[in-house]
Amino acid sequence: MTQAEVLAAVAAGKMTPEEAQKALEKKLSLKVSQKGAVQLDGLRRFPVTLYKREWERVLAMAPQITAFIEENKSKLSSKVEE
Repeated sequence: MTQAEVLAAVAAGKMTPEEAQKALEKKLSLKVSQKGAVQLDGLRRFPVTLYKREWERVLAMAPQITAFIEENKSKLSSKVEE
């Protein structure tokens, strides 16, 4: 569904703004890049690309990252996707 179709559905009352937000969210996907790295698409304008070992290091830190976000949530902003 395109952005114009979603906006038209909201204007016609066929969709709530919350449903529109979900409809416009990009789906995340993974693929192997040309250089053999893991590429995460759909998060930002350009893919997030890290090599296998880099992803393993980041994923091993998942509990610390979650705790850090929770401890600093008052200082952190949440970007609303366009």
